[in-house]
Amino acid sequence: MKSLWLDREPRFTSDAIPDEKHFETVVVGAGITGLVAALMLARAGQRVVVFEARTIGAATTGNTTGKLSLLQGGMLSALRSQYSLKLVQAYVEANRTGQAWLMQYMEQQGVAFQRRTAVTFATTDDGGQRLRREAAVSRDAGLDVHFSRDHGLPLPVIEALELEDQAQIHPMEVLETLAADIRAHGGLVVEGVQVQNVGSEQPMEISTRKGTFTADTVVLATGTPILNRGLYFAKLVPNRSYAAALRLPGETPVPQNMYLSIDPPTRSQRTYPTPGGDLLLVGGYGHQGGRATSPQAHLDDLLGWAKQLYPGGEVTHTWSAQDYQATNLVPFFGKLPRGRGRIFFATGYNKWGMSNGVAAALSVTSDILGGQSDWATTIHHRVTSPKGVAGSVTFNAGLARRMIEDRARVRNNPEITDQTRPPEGTGVVGLYKGDPAAVSTVDGTVCMVSASCAHLGGLLTWNDAEKSWDCPLHGSRFTPEGKYLEGPATHNLQKSPAKKKR
Repeated sequence: MKSLWLDREPRFTSDAIPDEKHFETVVVGAGITGLVAALMLARAGQRVVVFEARTIGAATTGNTTGKLSLLQGGMLSALRSQYSLKLVQAYVEANRTGQAWLMQYMEQQGVAFQRRTAVTFATTDDGGQRLRREAAVSRDAGLDVHFSRDHGLPLPVIEALELEDQAQIHPMEVLETLAADIRAHGGLVVEGVQVQNVGSEQPMEISTRKGTFTADTVVLATGTPILNRGLYFAKLVPNRSYAAALRLPGETPVPQNMYLSIDPPTRSQRTYPTPGGDLLLVGGYGHQGGRATSPQAHLDDLLGWAKQLYPGGEVTHTWSAQDYQATNLVPFFGKLPRGRGRIFFATGYNKWGMSNGVAAALSVTSDILGGQSDWATTIHHRVTSPKGVAGSVTFNAGLARRMIEDRARVRNNPEITDQTRPPEGTGVVGLYKGDPAAVSTVDGTVCMVSASCAHLGGLLTWNDAEKSWDCPLHGSRFTPEGKYLEGPATHNLQKSPAKKKR
């Protein structure tokens, strides 16, 4: 699967691995947060390099639905159930700052985007009550929301809440423009370099698969921090969701707003203009990463819902994305613990990374260059509510139980042998000579790798939609050959002794 945004000829060519070994700042990750942070630092005159393990936008940013909105489903009322109104207002101001910066940047750089009304809708009585709570909190937090009488959707809707003058974007056009701008200001963006560790002494030593570098400051702009300092992997829930683009029959009207359901399962809609007419983009039907029996079934449910609403729609692209929700709901950004004040990070955007990610980048670079905003100070000094603490404890207890259950279950699975060959497009886990092994068949090639995640040893599960091995604990993902894709892991999977390709 490849997203609509990534299915194009790259307009940015990676810089070569630099001969110089020291930089003022090394940024890890070339998504929206990393590239905005790098640009701000390069504009300030710093010598900056961005290291990206794969290609720019390869993870969450390049697989988003590209909504830039302050109306975020039930997010604000969920925050208000745990925190003071002051914290909710700070969260809104952070997102407003990120949104304003990005919209102004796109206008200045000539990057096309569309201003749209954001609509959160309810299809059940329970959803209607939640939507009314969201409306009340949104108004208290300073958003000019109102209920709609003409939502424009071809389905029964009980309530619909609107916020005008939001935006939808092409995320890869934004990232490619940022990367070129970084280069124009003397920075480097280097693809295919996976950072595996960062030291704590000054200057900090950055270990990568392509050599060792040093820096005065490091910014971790990966979806989840690749360093275990602060144990943020235990404070984040990896969530995977699905998306598709459809070309509708010529006579079918395409709703022009940006829509999101407040009822589960989450269902999202927006348009994307093309020379041949608007495409309809749908998304949702998510689950915790690595936990679905069949991710493909979630995608099929999304497509079934879309085709029921829009008969005759032709699917042009399907894809999925992984994002991370903080167990206490508020994004984390700032100085990483045990980083001596020189390692910064940002994570936990809960699917609203287009605004949260930019806001986090602006806050982090302000910290580095000297200064801070009121909203960032409020967010930094929040006190996790008892409900948030309980949620974190429950989540991590569930992870511990999952690991124990998985280890017991694999002993009852069929034994893996050198002759094991799963059906095309599938993967199986079992014991090979006493050790957990994962075997898959993709495009006729059989691969055997260790079934223990390279992060903390969670037992991997097969993702039948993406044809990948996914960890149900903290969301690390790997190709059938065991190569790292995303998540807190920093190494590939170990190869089983009898790894075979037939």
